[in-house]
Amino acid sequence: MRAVWTIAALIMAGPAAAQDPAPVPAPTYRSIPLWPNGAPGSTGRRKEAEVGRDYWVRNIHDPSLIAFPAAPAHRNGAAIVVIPGGGHKLLVWTNEGTKVATALNRMGVTAFVLKYRLANEPGSHYSVEGDAADDARRAVRWVRAHGADYGIDPHRVGAMGFSAGGELVSLIANNPEPPARPVVDAIDRQSARPDFQVLVFPGPRGIPAKAISTAPPAFLIAGSRDACCAAPPVALYEQLRKAGVSAELHMYADSDHAFNLDESDRISILHWPDRLNDWLADSGWLSAKPATPRK
Repeated sequence: MRAVWTIAALIMAGPAAAQDPAPVPAPTYRSIPLWPNGAPGSTGRRKEAEVGRDYWVRNIHDPSLIAFPAAPAHRNGAAIVVIPGGGHKLLVWTNEGTKVATALNRMGVTAFVLKYRLANEPGSHYSVEGDAADDARRAVRWVRAHGADYGIDPHRVGAMGFSAGGELVSLIANNPEPPARPVVDAIDRQSARPDFQVLVFPGPRGIPAKAISTAPPAFLIAGSRDACCAAPPVALYEQLRKAGVSAELHMYADSDHAFNLDESDRISILHWPDRLNDWLADSGWLSAKPATPRK
């Protein structure tokens, strides 16, 4: 009898299984190397494999971008370089990188998530102000240089950083660029200063800013109970305000560090991406006619 029931179960399951849709393969993303001959100062380590677990990645010696193009029907020509945090020890790759990129895609923004060199990783000889910031500048330049390939307006390229990534945004947006090094290629001739900046619970590096008069418009958010990163955005906001630079600041009550996109039980925190969308729209970054991608 057991055999009969087994056969009957298989017969009944057969048609249902046949109707199941074919599995959709997981998306694969092409890594875009930032430096054609390897990042300056990374000689000898460039071929080392990156190390990734769950939500993070580290051991980055060949900095790169991952592109997340907005759907053609919704693309508005704006682009944002997304710079994850992680204390310069690792990158919080999903919650402060890829998930953010797909959220920006829903706003019609093409996103590029940056893997940069980590200054605080054990055994690292990199620096935040030098190597990591150079990777961030190179990323902005690369996006501008290749804007036509993605339908991007090269004058609407922003940078968005979380925590340690926010430090890099502040360093490249609100501070002087270091003395010029030898030009590597045509990409190096592009401007490295983003057209707008988004700092999400940024750390203190780069604040107070030293080139505030040329800083781009800013959207700043943090939690009021964030021991490390509540004060920096407030200080930067005051600098921007006094310099006449357009800026918007949101400090969320009773909130700590690293609330990211949806990691809170507070309604206000869950809706902070909506406030970003409002700011981007009010500032005109989402409304310009999209550029036509180069074929």
